[in-house]
Amino acid sequence: MCDNEEELYRERLPNVCDAMGSKARNCCSLKSVYRFLPVTGWLPKYQLKYLLMDFVAGLTVGLTAIPQAIAYGAVANLPPVYGLYSAFIGGFVYILFGTCKDITVGPTAIMALMVRPYVTGNPDYAVLLCFFSGCVILLLGLLNLGVLMRFISVPVTTGFTMAGAITIGSGQINNLFGIKSNSNEFLASWINFFSHIKQTRLNDAILGCSTLILLLIMRKLKDLHWGNRSVWKYISLSRNALVVFLGILLCYLLSKGPSTGDLPFQVSGNISAGLPPFRLPPFHTEDLSTGQWISFGEMISQLGSGLISIPLLSILESVAVAKVFSKGKVLNASQEMIALGTSNLLSSFFSSMPITGSFTRTAINNASGVKTPLGGAVTGALVLLTLAFLTSTFAYLPKATLAAIIIAAMLFMVEYETIAEIWRAKKRDMLPFLVTVLSCVFWTLEYGMVVGIIFNAFFILYKSMKPQFQLETQKYNDLELSVAELKGNVDYSAAEYLKIVIVSHVTSQAGATKLMVIQGNEISSIDATVALNLVSLREDLSLLKCELICWNWSIAAAGVVCRLDKTARSMFKFTKSLPELIETMAKKQDTEEEV
Repeated sequence: MCDNEEELYRERLPNVCDAMGSKARNCCSLKSVYRFLPVTGWLPKYQLKYLLMDFVAGLTVGLTAIPQAIAYGAVANLPPVYGLYSAFIGGFVYILFGTCKDITVGPTAIMALMVRPYVTGNPDYAVLLCFFSGCVILLLGLLNLGVLMRFISVPVTTGFTMAGAITIGSGQINNLFGIKSNSNEFLASWINFFSHIKQTRLNDAILGCSTLILLLIMRKLKDLHWGNRSVWKYISLSRNALVVFLGILLCYLLSKGPSTGDLPFQVSGNISAGLPPFRLPPFHTEDLSTGQWISFGEMISQLGSGLISIPLLSILESVAVAKVFSKGKVLNASQEMIALGTSNLLSSFFSSMPITGSFTRTAINNASGVKTPLGGAVTGALVLLTLAFLTSTFAYLPKATLAAIIIAAMLFMVEYETIAEIWRAKKRDMLPFLVTVLSCVFWTLEYGMVVGIIFNAFFILYKSMKPQFQLETQKYNDLELSVAELKGNVDYSAAEYLKIVIVSHVTSQAGATKLMVIQGNEISSIDATVALNLVSLREDLSLLKCELICWNWSIAAAGVVCRLDKTARSMFKFTKSLPELIETMAKKQDTEEEV
């Protein structure tokens, strides 16, 4: 190192150290604490008048969360108690890290269906999946990768949600009619239903259909303008809890004895009493059928693609819900990922299956007038009380009642308004929507989602390969010219197409076109590929005795071409109107002829 370089190094070293020190101080600053722990921002400002609203909202959500948690545990092929475990801890953790007051974190129908293939009758796989989901989501959040969610379009997410609702609803049709089934898949469920329809249990069918109709009617009670509207509203919001109570009461009154064989309906079975145990996630387990020891590596191999698909879909579902309910506030997707990752990570120590933001319970929370995330603590406490004292009561809960609750929820999980908006706005965007729906329904949700994202990416890429432009021939003072008016930027994928179309057009004119004008008012920038194709286009047109002019392009776009080929400067012209451009060209040509 020479003396000058060493002196320069010594001068710059303090500046580098100061910059690094500044970043370190920012990481440990109070502002960073507020960012990573949003509770430190809203809790000191908490007002006593919010307490009642949060309590009522938390209680209302809890009455919905309990039957849904039991049902989603069954959907995931887990003992019902694991659904309750999942609903317990999420609300407490989200209070600390969440940014949206309405969000409720817990088990959802889509997550339960996604987890089901990996469980294979052993709950340890679901708990380990919850642990790894938490780790992956938390890491992505800390790396500030919430921006990745922008690459998943609305048609794809809407299609995924609709496919999930169709699959989950179809999986419950057998339970609604008391028909035994071992599958929750769309085709398998309907094939089993129609092939065993003669085995329908009359009691279950009547109870299930009546419960479904009652739920749909009770949903509309909130719109009544008769009497005390608040009473109707809370009856409507508590409809799941009310039908569960009626189902349990009816099953108990009509039962002939304590055994499940003497009950008038098929029931979910006994739920283990007691609080969820606090323990490490299972990093090894045993095969419940053979008693064989299963190592950590074998468990990871069994989970396979679920280690990636479950966290990503958990993020997608939670962020999508947060976007809907974070009105008037900018959503920090990365912080939501930190909250969701931490919730999953800590929940795995309480034997939880993977959890995410629930649209149904979040909507109820919002409608109940929740003021802060503290409502989640009330929901968690209610689930905890259920685990401690009410598990024996839920042994009388009919499967038909749970099936009706799930089907009713799925009917309104489909975003009908969004589908209509996509159709009205741009019918071509229905293609990625339909591809996602069909792939998810007839294949699997995770692979269907990937197919939808890839198809949408190719769909966008295909559109970018054909730039929008109008190509027309005009005549000014015996000069025949063609004008290509570009609409928007031209990407590298469209450069070759633009060149081919223009050359083909000039060739078809059989030498009549002497001037090709590319109007680029809307072009802000281009890349090297476009610049190379423009230079090549200019050479090809010169062989056809046609001059190329780039008219009113931005300085930035023109600069890319000029830096590539200095002789290309002459083809960029800036005038107010096309006749003025033609006049300028004519004067230039006359001057050249005189010389």
